[in-house]
Amino acid sequence: MKLENAFEVPLPPDEAWAVLRDIERIAPCMPGAAITEVLGPDEYKGTVALRLGPVGLSFAGKAAFIELDDAGRCARVKAQGADTKGRGGAVAEVTFRVVPAQAGARVEIETDLNLSGSIAQYGRGPGIIQATAEQLIGEFAENLRAQIAQSGGASGAADAAPAAGDGPGPGDEATAAGRVKAEVKPIAGFALMFRVIRTLLKRLFGGGR
Repeated sequence: MKLENAFEVPLPPDEAWAVLRDIERIAPCMPGAAITEVLGPDEYKGTVALRLGPVGLSFAGKAAFIELDDAGRCARVKAQGADTKGRGGAVAEVTFRVVPAQAGARVEIETDLNLSGSIAQYGRGPGIIQATAEQLIGEFAENLRAQIAQSGGASGAADAAPAAGDGPGPGDEATAAGRVKAEVKPIAGFALMFRVIRTLLKRLFGGGR
């Protein structure tokens, strides 16, 4: 299943790229997501809780950058996880790129998603996966813009991150452990369901694309 989403942030493209590269910093902006362990450079374990139609799901898995082009501001991430109640799993390859936009930078996201088990049945409704993705990305973008406004752009990420090419120092593991415990904003299940239904109705009756 192919999904396409995009959002804008009020930063120059290079600064927006630096923010998006700091996964530990931006993970709490995604509703229901949390990093639980740093496995290595650009590789993480985590959890995601969300609603797919009427069903609440909780995934545990890992994600890693498999391609990274800092010069082109483009990356590809592979993520895989299993539902904690054994109802199936999900594997996704996500490509995101940062391009100039009127507001500063536009983040374009392409997702190749495969669901298995009974989870695949939950998402078979017309457009429900795309509608859910749009709502999640929309909430993520709002939270990210709020975080940028509070931290003053990419400086927060630059101050906390080691310089490119540096190896881990004596206190780096402890620092990373502290950062992954950042507070996670829980997903608003009923509010999300309402917005997904509203999006689907708009599409059915010509109010949306």
